Amino acid sequence: MASVDDAGGLDRLSGAAEAPGERGRIARFLEACPPLVLFGLAWIAAMLFVAVFADWLAPYKFTAMDLRARLAPPVFMGGSWDHLLGTDELGRDVLSRLFVSIRISLLIAFASTLISAFIGVVLGFLAAHFRGWVEQVVLTLIDFQASMPFMILALAVLAFFGNTLALFVCLMGFYGWERAARIARGLTIAANQQGYAGAVRNIGASPFRVYVLHVLPNIASTLIVSVTLTFPELILLESGLSFLGLGVQPPMTSLGNMVGYGRDYLQTAPWTLLAPSAVIVLTTFSISMVGDWLRDRLDPTLQ
Repeated sequence: MASVDDAGGLDRLSGAAEAPGERGRIARFLEACPPLVLFGLAWIAAMLFVAVFADWLAPYKFTAMDLRARLAPPVFMGGSWDHLLGTDELGRDVLSRLFVSIRISLLIAFASTLISAFIGVVLGFLAAHFRGWVEQVVLTLIDFQASMPFMILALAVLAFFGNTLALFVCLMGFYGWERAARIARGLTIAANQQGYAGAVRNIGASPFRVYVLHVLPNIASTLIVSVTLTFPELILLESGLSFLGLGVQPPMTSLGNMVGYGRDYLQTAPWTLLAPSAVIVLTTFSISMVGDWLRDRLDPTLQ
């Protein structure tokens, strides 16, 4: 019995020792983060929460119209508590549309970023593996993409082929892949010159296994930083195209879509575009701040 009690006491002591250790790590993490980074992390977490639970958080259906309450001001401008952020020109609740717009804009930016990163990493791996004419073709594509004004290309494609959500996401996925391709190519060439990639290759591992299971984890930190730089750019690009009427089409809504429809009421009902504009600014600012912080923390050349 004594040994059992001693073992239980040791377990309790180890558990008590682990808890302060966890709290200490959290405290050190919070101390290491600048206030703006903490704000950025909190804002990103809030936007993700809103995007996931938009249907439950929205007080009204985002397409519900009430012409008797059209252009009603928000609460802070003397409006009713029935519409906290007021209503638009069709009497639709701005807060409800804002929640759904955050979901759509983040979904488009997230899916497009994944497509862009996938294209860039695959082409970077191909250029680093085959070298020769394959590398020259990839580098030529990178230079062509970097020299092409993407907004003009997007306008031409959407005007010619029409606009669906799937086409819009795929089109946005071709933005920024050249940055990921350059990074993946350079880091993969460096990895191939190191011992671990050659050792795995010498024991018979396939190129797919070498690059996916060994090279990619070692360059992932730099790629993550690149993704955090592409993500806010895609949010702004989606907002710009939706503002011009070539992005998300009604009855669906996005942040840029709300700003585009609210520009006609800037003087009479500015709240219709101020809320989505503020969300765009704060979201891109937060992601950029967190991305810069991650670059400083993960980039070994800056240590």
